[in-house]
Amino acid sequence: MLSTLCCLAVCYLLFAVYFYENEKINLREKLSLINDYWNPRIIGELNGQYLKLVKFVGPFTWHHHETEDEMFLVVKGRFRMEYRESSDNSSEPGEQKQVWLEEGEFMIVPRGVEHRPVADEEAEVLLSNRRQR
Repeated sequence: MLSTLCCLAVCYLLFAVYFYENEKINLREKLSLINDYWNPRIIGELNGQYLKLVKFVGPFTWHHHETEDEMFLVVKGRFRMEYRESSDNSSEPGEQKQVWLEEGEFMIVPRGVEHRPVADEEAEVLLSNRRQR
């Protein structure tokens, strides 16, 4: 238990950034500290939006966000965003579609759209979504 708490404290200190004007953040450096998948780390906040870094591999679970859009920017690697269009029958998922995102590309998933990122190989991604209140 203590080692877990120490590990969490170290991770927090590694990723905690006290934001002052004109402070720069090196994405490669921050991403090099991440050794797990599907565990976003907050690296900043901008106008009520969290900026997070995460590494992906494999599929994530299908989900949606009721009240917020979500932005995905590929820093390194590539992944596909699978999403489902709304159907007329709300108890059944709609038609499934996908979009491939390459390094330097981003997309915004609108609130309410069911989606899941899938990475066949490791992808490094910057996320942005609204801070939970």
